[in-house]
Amino acid sequence: MVPNLWLLLQFKLLIFAEAEIINSPLLFQVPSSAPFESSLFGQIGHVSGTALAILILLAAFSVFSWTIILRKWLTFRQIAQKSQAFVALFRKSARLSEIGSACEMYRGTPLSGIFSAGYQELNAQIQALGPQNPGHPVLSDRNFAGIQRALQRASAAELSTLEKSMSWLATTGSVTPFIGLLGTVMGIINAFQGLGMEKTASIQAVAPGIAEALVATAFGLFAAIPAVIAYNQFISRMKAIATEMDDFSSEFLNLVERSFS
Repeated sequence: MVPNLWLLLQFKLLIFAEAEIINSPLLFQVPSSAPFESSLFGQIGHVSGTALAILILLAAFSVFSWTIILRKWLTFRQIAQKSQAFVALFRKSARLSEIGSACEMYRGTPLSGIFSAGYQELNAQIQALGPQNPGHPVLSDRNFAGIQRALQRASAAELSTLEKSMSWLATTGSVTPFIGLLGTVMGIINAFQGLGMEKTASIQAVAPGIAEALVATAFGLFAAIPAVIAYNQFISRMKAIATEMDDFSSEFLNLVERSFS
């Protein structure tokens, strides 16, 4: 009986010692490290040099695209206002010379440029006829074709002006998500490489690195989404303006045919 009691006492002492060791705060003590930043901007200060370069590149894309968006928005707003006023002036004026002198006031609309090109070509065609019938010159089909070509050239030039910088928005919308994804992939690779150097692996050790890597994807989407939305909206407005320019050119040509035929 005595040996059994002695063995039982040793077993209880062993269990008590193990419980004390398990409850000791020194067993799972983790080396102190920088606190994990839960905010998006707080994590930017902890990214690596390569990831920071990618974030700066994405920020540059975003700044340039927003500058183009604001400038284009103001341009299309001005065109909508002045085009309506110029068309009203064109329809109520009795003489083309009056409209030609007022074109300087409506330079914000491409319709004024189209009218100026057509009016200059009309004067050139009339002067080419010479002194015959100076009171009421009569234009031939060849003269009308020349005026029509001048209107088409002016419309193409005005449309090309409106298309400036649109390619940058398309590039931003298509490229920046992949640049952000590249930063995320590189950040995750660095996080797992650092995790492989540790003796123990846990989600707490790899979570900060992955979170910081995903910041690049967030920046890429932040730059791409507004650029894509603005590009689609501006393309739609440009199509409407192109239709308006074609209608105005046809109306101008009809007026010339009625007056000089």
